[in-house]
Amino acid sequence: MTRWLDDREMAAWVRLAAVMELLPGVLDQQLRRDSDVTHFEYWVLAMLSEAPDRTLRMTALAARTSGTLPRLSHVVKRLEDRGLVERFPCPQDRRATNARLTDAGWALVQQAAPGHLEAVRGSVIDALTPEQQEQLRGIADAILERVDPDGHMSANYARES
Repeated sequence: MTRWLDDREMAAWVRLAAVMELLPGVLDQQLRRDSDVTHFEYWVLAMLSEAPDRTLRMTALAARTSGTLPRLSHVVKRLEDRGLVERFPCPQDRRATNARLTDAGWALVQQAAPGHLEAVRGSVIDALTPEQQEQLRGIADAILERVDPDGHMSANYARES
């Protein structure tokens, strides 16, 4: 039997769906305008910037960005062509490939981060009271337990415990 959404559930779902549709475009637009990177490209660069030696295996980078290996490979190739990332065989497993943030990539992350944070703050954080921010965190944790049961993105959100 289908469990239809009641009015309260539907109101919550429709609003969440609207946020999921609109927020990526807002963040992408700001990053493209100010730093000439897409939101996903920035996310790849940011994940590399936080890794030891600014280096990750492509499979680990795919998990942290929640991107498929083919999509990630395409994006890393574009970033590589711009001199922001370099790929090389993993010394511990020559079958694997590592991606490393170059000095130019690090400079772009440093240049882009303030504007990106202002967009995040202006679109999400500043719209909420401190209590609502805590509620949002709890809500997001509950949803993440369902949509990311294996914790593939846990390196991103577990650090902010």
